[in-house]
Amino acid sequence: MAHTQSALKHVRQTKKHTARNRAVKERIKDAVKNLGKLTAAKNAAEAKTALQKFYKLADKAAKNHIIHRNRANRLKSAWMKRVLTIQ
Repeated sequence: MAHTQSALKHVRQTKKHTARNRAVKERIKDAVKNLGKLTAAKNAAEAKTALQKFYKLADKAAKNHIIHRNRANRLKSAWMKRVLTIQ
């Protein structure tokens, strides 16, 4: 266990950051699941709006270094291709 005040503060900050990062990653996963359901149901209109929300989540997470920017770009590209095929 940490002994110094700065080390204890770092432990507290890490807990907060970890919780926040997990929440963001879960929101991204939920958005991906939602996109999967909409593309499987061939619902193009709703899939496009869900894709826009997913883009916003992925870009924001990449900007804040929660996920790597290349991973965000790969996910966005893959889901754009899937959404475009259902039109």
